[in-house]
Amino acid sequence: MPITKQRALDYVNIEWGTYIDRFNRLPKEEQEKRLKPTGYEAFRDMLAHVLAWWEEGMPIILALAENREYERKKYDFDAFNAEAVAKYKTWDEREFMTHFEKTRQKMGADLKSMNEAAYENRRVKTWLHGIIFHHAREHLVALSRFIVADMLENEWVTYIEDFNRLDEEKKKEFLSKQGFETFHDLVAHVIGWWEEGARIITGILDSPGFTWTDPETDKFNIELTKKFSSWSDEDLFKHYEVVRSALLDLTADLPDDAFLNKDIEGWLAADVVGHYDGHPIPA
Repeated sequence: MPITKQRALDYVNIEWGTYIDRFNRLPKEEQEKRLKPTGYEAFRDMLAHVLAWWEEGMPIILALAENREYERKKYDFDAFNAEAVAKYKTWDEREFMTHFEKTRQKMGADLKSMNEAAYENRRVKTWLHGIIFHHAREHLVALSRFIVADMLENEWVTYIEDFNRLDEEKKKEFLSKQGFETFHDLVAHVIGWWEEGARIITGILDSPGFTWTDPETDKFNIELTKKFSSWSDEDLFKHYEVVRSALLDLTADLPDDAFLNKDIEGWLAADVVGHYDGHPIPA
């Protein structure tokens, strides 16, 4: 994934800067529903987990950027996460939220102070990916326009290229894990779900009474493979780019309140964010 200084700052300032407000605007029942898959009973516990990794990772990132030594550790992730929750359990709510926000702001300032060359360091990229980028997707409890556009502009845009750079053995291994015979079939699968999501989102926007039936997943996937089976790779990959660009335009044009619509939010989160992590090209 492309990790640049500006992109890291955008995630800290925009994605993480609006994270709490986006969750808090949800009805209480919906908040509880969205927390269940995360494994955290309370939103604050999940924030403590995120915060602890920021506090752990940023000193290391700065040390790497400044060519300083730092303590190398082997992490027991379950233990670390449990300790993070316990560490902040007794904090006053306002005190904790203030600390979370100050840490986020300091992280942005520190990242801004780093020179561009530091962002080419492999370990810096690994830490940034883990504590800023991947964490935002892993704990996506309320979708933002930003993350949808970012994924389409920075992740999906190089998806075909990322696959093509793999050697033949890694290509076979990847496709086997994904359950597809060919990359052509996988791309057809992605395109088909994007087109279906865009159709439903457009229908919802155009008519309050719009109804649809959610596709039966396995059956729909088979239909998509058949639908695009006669297409050449060249034509399919060109169509992929057309659909990706159209979905990016649709996202940009959505009214703000569209992201309060559970159906629109759900389709975008699944098609753009979840689908990418469901079919990740190995680094």
